[in-house]
Amino acid sequence: MRFVGTAYRGHNPKWAFAPTSGQGAAIHGGRFNPRGVPALYLATGPEGAFFEATHGLPYKFKPLTLCSYDVDCDDIVDLTTDKARAAAGVTLAEMAAPWAWDLSEGRVPASWNIHQRLHGRAAGLLVPSFAANAGPEMTNLVLWDWAETPPHKVTVFDPDHRLFRDAR
Repeated sequence: MRFVGTAYRGHNPKWAFAPTSGQGAAIHGGRFNPRGVPALYLATGPEGAFFEATHGLPYKFKPLTLCSYDVDCDDIVDLTTDKARAAAGVTLAEMAAPWAWDLSEGRVPASWNIHQRLHGRAAGLLVPSFAANAGPEMTNLVLWDWAETPPHKVTVFDPDHRLFRDAR
């Protein structure tokens, strides 16, 4: 499928100078990317970005920088419905597995197998949010391949150049 629209992400402010790098995910790994693989995790709504950035804990949260992105990306696998997951050979249990816990216990997270199977044929995934307290309408766009140009175009919306340009 092709995803065209606005997506959102809440960043640690120290990464505001590189809002499309994906390096934080590469360093730590994420639900749908193993360590060493850059990934850009975007929510399809601003509320979803807040839930993802705060892990669904709405009362106290660390400072964050909320950004919006213009996205026009081909080769997205939609995993938001049972029918779509079946067509892609992915189960909801595999997607929802406790990836961080598995990693802390020395196991390869089940959701990393999704990356292994689909990365060669897809630029990314459209998935339900697994953040605590996320509503069923909240979805995320997880990208493994993106650029400032088509067919996997992702650009941060910053017309007034408010984001920092370097790590200082």
